[in-house]
Amino acid sequence: MRAVIQRVTEASCSVDGEITGVIGPGLLVFLGIEDPDTAVDIKWLAQKIVNLRIFSDAEDKMNLSLMDIDGGILLISQFTLFASTKKGNRPGFTRAAKPKIAIPLYEHMKEELEVLSGKKTQSGIFGADMKIKLLNDGPVTLIMNTRDKDNF
Repeated sequence: MRAVIQRVTEASCSVDGEITGVIGPGLLVFLGIEDPDTAVDIKWLAQKIVNLRIFSDAEDKMNLSLMDIDGGILLISQFTLFASTKKGNRPGFTRAAKPKIAIPLYEHMKEELEVLSGKKTQSGIFGADMKIKLLNDGPVTLIMNTRDKDNF
């Protein structure tokens, strides 16, 4: 499971001109899922997301978590995080989980983030052509891979 996590001042997702999710200060999380991913990966990554100390404190040091600032989460499914660009110029996506596997895990991540943060996780629509607007704060962007969790 891979996540690109961006600290934002605001972010929104729309599908066919309709807003499906919107947040103020918080985290925009692009989530890619592959076949071997499990609930263990979700639990680990969700804990990391809500507890990352990447928001500025009164002394402008990255010392506060999403929980400390009462921030929002916008979760977006993104199979392209598993793009293979090894051969040629057209990416391949064979490592990305098929919807039958990915959708339940995506929904589970959404629920886990809600439990941990105590607020509704905003989201896009799995598999839809989504338009994402964001105001990156910092910019602060982190890439996390649950395959590396033993190295953290």
